[in-house]
Order: sequence, then structure tokens, then C-alpha cells
Amino acid sequence: MTAKLRQTALPVVLPAVFAALIAVSTLITVPLPGGVPVTLQTFAVALTGYCLGVRRSVPAVAVYLLLGAAGVPVFAGFSAGPAVLAGKTGGFLFGFLLLAPLCSLGGALRNRAFAVLCGLAGLALCHLAGVLWFARLTGTGFASAAMAVSVPFLLKDALSVAAAMALSLRLKPVLGRIK
Repeated sequence: MTAKLRQTALPVVLPAVFAALIAVSTLITVPLPGGVPVTLQTFAVALTGYCLGVRRSVPAVAVYLLLGAAGVPVFAGFSAGPAVLAGKTGGFLFGFLLLAPLCSLGGALRNRAFAVLCGLAGLALCHLAGVLWFARLTGTGFASAAMAVSVPFLLKDALSVAAAMALSLRLKPVLGRIK
């Protein structure tokens, strides 16, 4: 691949590939009674952040959200449309726009523990957005909403962030060679 092609194509292609990865991470969905399903989206968004940096990870997440809003069934359970973004999981979906850049910040540093902490801070903001959105939408209190849609996912999501950071250590050298 020529240097000019790398400079023009890869800044567009890599975010598109990671947007597709986020979409694929919803193919396995375990619905739960609270209305927020178990998926691998958190892992995929964190991996996007750790691998691409802020300049590319935020557009990748935005493309994913725009595709879903436009009707492409990329959300959990093959769902799509503005109603999903306005629904019970909307706060978490928009919260991905906070998770990715914080993972990017951590990924830019050489300290693995700090990288995970940055990712966990992004996860906390993502969950906060999700809980506040869910509470407002359903008319429940913050504590009840957190118990319904956040607390059951915290361990899985924290492990997802740590696993994404670990995998990014393997992927970044490969991505660096094609950038």
C-alpha cells in the first residue's frame, strides 16, 4: 500500500471497521427483565478506544450510533431506529461516546494500570448516563434504576474493559504497521 493511500484511506477505513466490530458485538444478546440486555458492546467500544485513539474512536462510535439511528439493525437484538436511542438503553448507547475517549486516553499512556483506570472511569460515566436516562424514562429513582440496569452488569463490564485493554496491547502493533 502506498504512503499516500495509507494517509487518505486508513483514517476512514479503521473507524469503519471498528464501527462494524461494535455492531457485530450485539449479535449475541441475552435479554433481561429490566430491558437492558447483556451484549459484548462494552468490550467492543473499549477496544475501539484503546486501539484507535480519540481522533478515530469517537467517530467510530458515532458512525455506529448513526447507522442504528438511520435504521440499520446494529443495536442489541437486531434493533434499529431513533426509538432505540430514545428507549431504555439510549443512555448507555450515548454513554459509549464517553467510554471510547477515556479508553483512548488510557491507551495513549504506557502505564497499564492507569489505562485500565481510565477505561473504568469511562465505564462509570457510561453507566451513569445509562442509569440517569433509564430513571428519567421509567420514572424510577436513581437507586432503583441503578439496581435494575447497572449493578448487575458492573463486573462483566469492568472485566470487558480490562480484557479490551489487554487485547489492544496485541493489536496496536499490528494496527501501527498498517496505519
